[in-house]
Amino acid sequence: MPKNLIFLIALIWTGTVAYLCLVQSNDLPRISIPNFDKCVHTFFHFVFTFVWFLFFSKQLKIDSILKPLLYSLLFSFLFGVTIELIQQFETTTRSGDVLDVVANLIGATLAVFAVILFNKYNILKIILKN
Repeated sequence: MPKNLIFLIALIWTGTVAYLCLVQSNDLPRISIPNFDKCVHTFFHFVFTFVWFLFFSKQLKIDSILKPLLYSLLFSFLFGVTIELIQQFETTTRSGDVLDVVANLIGATLAVFAVILFNKYNILKIILKN
C-alpha cells in the first residue's frame, strides 16, 4: 500500500475521531447500552493505532516493527489525552473522562497485539507491500 494512501487514511481517521469526540453531545444519537461509549473509544484507538503504525512503518523504512509500534502507541495515548482535555476545558456539552483514556489505551494495546500477530504470520508484509 502506498505511503501517501496510508497517510491519507490515517489523517481521515484522526479527523473523524476528533470530530466525533468534540461535536456537541446532543447532536449524537443516544444509545442506551451500558458502557457503549467505552467500546467506541476502544475501537477508535484500535484503528487509530493500527493505521498510524502502518504509516510510521512506511515512513521509517526499517525492518523492525518496534519503533513504529512505539510511535503509534504513544501518539494514540497523547491524542486521546488531548481530546479528553479539550472536552473538559473547551466544550460545553462534553466532559473529560479518565475511563475514556483507559478505553483508548485498551484499544491501542489491542492494536499492538494485532500488529505483533500479523507480523508473526507475515500479514504485515502483504499489507505494507509497495
